Amino acid sequence: MHLNCNLSVRVLPPDSPSLPHNFDIRSTLQLVLESNPAHQDLNTKEAWAQGYTGKGVVITILDDGIEKDHPDLISNYDAEASYDVNDGDADPQPRYTQRNENRHGTRCAGEVAAAANNGVCGVGVAFNAKIGGVRMLDGEVTDIVEAHSLSLNPQHIHIYSASWGPEDDGKSLDGPAKLAKEAFLQGITKGRGGLGSIFVWASGNGGREQDNCNCDGYTNSIYTLSISSTTQSGSVPWYSEPCSSTLATTFSSGNPGEKQIVTTDLRQKCTDSHTGTSASAPLAAGIIALALEANVNLSWRDMQHLVVRTSQPGHLSATDWKSNGVGLSHSYGYGLLDAKAMVTLAKNWATVGPQHQCVHPMLTEPRDVGNKLVFSKSVDACWGRPEFVSCLEHVQVRLSLSHSQRGKLAIHLISPLGTRSTLLFPRPNDFSSEGFNNWTFMTTHSWDEEPQGEWTLEIENTAVSDRDYGVLSQFTLVLMGTGPSAANPSSFDFPRPSNNSCKTFDAQQICIGETWKRSRFRRTGSFV
Repeated sequence: MHLNCNLSVRVLPPDSPSLPHNFDIRSTLQLVLESNPAHQDLNTKEAWAQGYTGKGVVITILDDGIEKDHPDLISNYDAEASYDVNDGDADPQPRYTQRNENRHGTRCAGEVAAAANNGVCGVGVAFNAKIGGVRMLDGEVTDIVEAHSLSLNPQHIHIYSASWGPEDDGKSLDGPAKLAKEAFLQGITKGRGGLGSIFVWASGNGGREQDNCNCDGYTNSIYTLSISSTTQSGSVPWYSEPCSSTLATTFSSGNPGEKQIVTTDLRQKCTDSHTGTSASAPLAAGIIALALEANVNLSWRDMQHLVVRTSQPGHLSATDWKSNGVGLSHSYGYGLLDAKAMVTLAKNWATVGPQHQCVHPMLTEPRDVGNKLVFSKSVDACWGRPEFVSCLEHVQVRLSLSHSQRGKLAIHLISPLGTRSTLLFPRPNDFSSEGFNNWTFMTTHSWDEEPQGEWTLEIENTAVSDRDYGVLSQFTLVLMGTGPSAANPSSFDFPRPSNNSCKTFDAQQICIGETWKRSRFRRTGSFV
């Protein structure tokens, strides 16, 4: 067996708090336990039983504010994790209106850290964590508003949870601007004492419009942990956006008659109708808080490794599952988050080696797209240089691509080991003739693969007409991951990859699954 990522282990002793019992209204965590024939859940109660409840972890909700005096939130509220960017003061209390449209942040906060055993609504995933809120969506959401929100108190806040992005209309192409990009970079390099802030992001609700979350520069960032949704029955929700940058999924609403999320609500109330990927991201933030309590030394990349290695395909239904010990889908990423597996692996985890980035310009001259363009090139993954990548994490494809109708395009990337990532599905609402100007697509589907060898880019015009015309003028492949030696990353003694890698590990880091070939709007609303 050949492993590229050699990870040592250490053990942390858990605490032993009593488990919460206030399920007077069905708890968030009991979403699928009552009538789901597959008996699948997020295994959060099992994580609690190991002693992990979020104690010592601070999460903030980047949204329209949180009702800090809500009886489910007041005991865990953290003023140092809160700010009102819209009005420029320290109070994140939502602006109250007759329609209660500023309820979203309060609902998300309850999912994360609603107090246990108080007989109010239910219980948060990390019910002993500290919770804050940043009021930033109730006004014009500018680059400076985003940057301020993303960079609030990064030595105190561990996890930022966001459920917003470009409009989910199936035609927008947008992402963070200059200041927000810098805030992300500063967060992952300097946040939490250099371990990196953890940014959890909802993957988007544009499924009805056939949107794709790789056209959203927030969810397809390597710095965000992008979370999609599954329904009570384990089906892809109608609002789900497929894309290759999604890392994992949690539960949320589905079709009429299927259960939605129970959580806190505005005006000190409760709701059983929180919906969409807006509701999935905070559940993930809570589970990540449990893992962070289990091992406070986890870096932002360590956390993504844990998600990849512990998420479960289970009984999730999708048409594009690829499975061999682990599962992988453009709708679900690596599957359903598993809190028990996350904390178990987290407490025995030592940080991965430094991130290496290898940049390969792939194109020497423009290429006509025609009906279909297939472009292949072998790369050495920067072999023999300090930036050599031997074990992949994220892969980025930066394209400049003109086309008469952008929405007709489908774009695929095939790795040397045969993993096929769909970087872009066709978007029938996107009639733009602007194409892609140095746009970055991202895939997580080659995680742990060895990158040396032939990579293939396929660009297909799915609805050809005589007037269609496109030119690929730039194709840059960016490989990110670890080098051959975490102990001495600057060493030039680079082994040649063996075209064998591992997809999943047990708690002792032993391979148990072999490689297979293969403008801003909140994401909310009352879904019916």
